[in-house]
Amino acid sequence: MIVTQPSSEFLRGAAEFEQTDRGLRPHRLPTNVRTQFPDPQLLLVESQPSGVRVVFDTTAERVELELLPTRSVYTGIERPRGRVDVYVDGNRAVSDELAGGDAVEVDLQTGAMSLHQGPSHTTAIGDLAPGETKRVEFWLPHNESVELVELRSDAPLEPVSASGRVWLHHGSSISHGSNATSPGGIWPAVAARRGGVELVNLGLGGSAMVDPFLARLMRDTAADLISVKLGINVVNADAMRVRAFVPAVNGFLDTIRDGHPETPIVLISPIFCAIHEHTAGPGAFDPASFATGKVKFIATGAPGDESQGRLTLSVIRRELAALAERRASDPNLFFLDGTGLYGEADAKLLPLPDDLHPGPDAHQLMGERFADYAFGADGPFGARS
Repeated sequence: MIVTQPSSEFLRGAAEFEQTDRGLRPHRLPTNVRTQFPDPQLLLVESQPSGVRVVFDTTAERVELELLPTRSVYTGIERPRGRVDVYVDGNRAVSDELAGGDAVEVDLQTGAMSLHQGPSHTTAIGDLAPGETKRVEFWLPHNESVELVELRSDAPLEPVSASGRVWLHHGSSISHGSNATSPGGIWPAVAARRGGVELVNLGLGGSAMVDPFLARLMRDTAADLISVKLGINVVNADAMRVRAFVPAVNGFLDTIRDGHPETPIVLISPIFCAIHEHTAGPGAFDPASFATGKVKFIATGAPGDESQGRLTLSVIRRELAALAERRASDPNLFFLDGTGLYGEADAKLLPLPDDLHPGPDAHQLMGERFADYAFGADGPFGARS
């Protein structure tokens, strides 16, 4: 087998790469952002390579990717492992569940943390057509960080330049992929494949907080298409009131526009989430769910707090729609009501498993609906753009 060391020329969807003593770790946020605001939650989720993939052309019949994953686990709580999805010429051929790796265990009731170390994991694909050049993509796990150790193959691997338009997306844990079962199944990945675009996913669990440094990063990132999905994390954290939220979103969009004066931008409001529709945050783990082995979430605010300027999802949808109307002079800004991706009727058919994040079928539905909306001939990312 030929050994190829992972390098930036093989990876897409990451901002930069860190060479550790064990391998190459992709980062979705650059060093200056991580240094400026070293928030533990932000650092955790940006290191999870949601939307990041290893891409190459090869005539090989067998290819292996060795990596060392690191995951967070919660005492007494069942959580599915991450996966590596392997696509060959655009078709998923393997969805490989990770084994081994390191685990950081957290006791949600006491806050105690402990580290458990484990071996590396190898994802392999074989029986590839001999003698034919194939485009192979390893989509890295969206919910575990990884260090890439080495690629092994029975024929050389050729890096390929990115082709097609780049779609830059920012959102919350829902865009990050929470409750999706595999990296190719998160809704932005579903939409990107249907739209035939190169995804850069800045879906950051718990961290879509209208942060100025994210706006600056998006301003400075090359992109042909941009979308911003805001609201749920601000409610979860009870971080703002209407008075602060609306100017912050305006400033966020203004900053992006400084670097992308004519790029199509889709501003997306939150999807339906019953616990926060008319009840403000903070959000919290439901202690009653701990004994079941499956975490659920609750809203701890009081219904009716909207009259005090506190944010709920219904208030945020109203304010974002009004904000978009006031920016009507921008012909390349589009507003999408998030309930068009997942609404109250969908919640009855495909309920949120933890009362906050969509499940695998809902991710698929959202990705298909966004692609139909955005990439159609008359859509904001369609032929007109």
